[in-house]
Amino acid sequence: MSLPLWCLLTTALLPFWLAFWGSSVRRREFGRMDNHHPRQQYARMEGRGARLWAAQQNAWEALALFTAAIVAVETVGSGGWLADVACVIFVVARIGHGLCYALDLATLRSAIFVVGFLAVLALFAIALL
Repeated sequence: MSLPLWCLLTTALLPFWLAFWGSSVRRREFGRMDNHHPRQQYARMEGRGARLWAAQQNAWEALALFTAAIVAVETVGSGGWLADVACVIFVVARIGHGLCYALDLATLRSAIFVVGFLAVLALFAIALL
């Protein structure tokens, strides 16, 4: 399996990691997890729990664009080392993004988001060339 596909797998697992982390915060905040109405319970969360819920949603959104970029790169053939570097930068940025969300580092989170977004744009550029 190519490095971009490994990065795609890692990125696909990030929302689940954030969900597990958010669930533990939800359990502490409410004393239990409401599996009958989890979205309503998430909507009542505050602080770190609310930020982890938002980070999870953002991770799902980022996964879609990254998946499209990987499909583009893999369809035209390997983008070589440059595509590998862009993929690793994206994964590191997404991990950092989730951590910054949880730790309430909003400015750094936004800067890291831009880095990840530029990495995806680079993948599309590599596929186009």
